[in-house]
Amino acid sequence: MENLFTDEYFMKKALQEAEIAFEKGEIPVGAIVVIENKIIAKSHNLTELLHDVTAHAEMQSITAAANFLGGKYLKNCTLYVTLEPCQMCAGALYWSQISKIVYGATDDQRGYTKLGTQLHPKTEVVKGVLAEECAQLMKDFFASKRK
Repeated sequence: MENLFTDEYFMKKALQEAEIAFEKGEIPVGAIVVIENKIIAKSHNLTELLHDVTAHAEMQSITAAANFLGGKYLKNCTLYVTLEPCQMCAGALYWSQISKIVYGATDDQRGYTKLGTQLHPKTEVVKGVLAEECAQLMKDFFASKRK
């Protein structure tokens, strides 16, 4: 039997979170944390609502997942996020020791790779999953802001 729980399946769930952010006027980034094919945390950017520059989707999901697991480490967990993490989020992901990060669109200006931020040495990274859909949502958001 084919595994239904692919990276694309979970990225679509993260995209749903990003769409919620878009509707709220937040930069449309969505994130979920998965362990053993079970979503244990999901969020989207909340920086405007919370008046908090650290309220990125990844940060919200890291906190929710740690609370769910009852500990600060996210070993055996995968983060699915629609945009490449920034250096702040990459730093938090480093300390969480997350096992895997899957992201959609690359952030050529503020992404952790552009800025040279390190992830935990044991963290696996998969990039470009549903990249076009993730990037298009960002483009649509900023185009709507320019009108």
